[in-house]
Amino acid sequence: MSSDSGTAARSRCLNCGFEAEGGSSEWRRLEVPKLGRMTQCPDCESTNVITGR
Repeated sequence: MSSDSGTAARSRCLNCGFEAEGGSSEWRRLEVPKLGRMTQCPDCESTNVITGR
């Protein structure tokens, strides 16, 4: 088990490659009916975002 608890998880847009700390204010948040809350890339507006660990 790794012990990098001081390192925040980074999120990355799979469309354009934009990367920032997961949950940071750099990401846009959308409320989508029937899907709930989604993260949106501020650069390309894609919602195809993954969070690394």
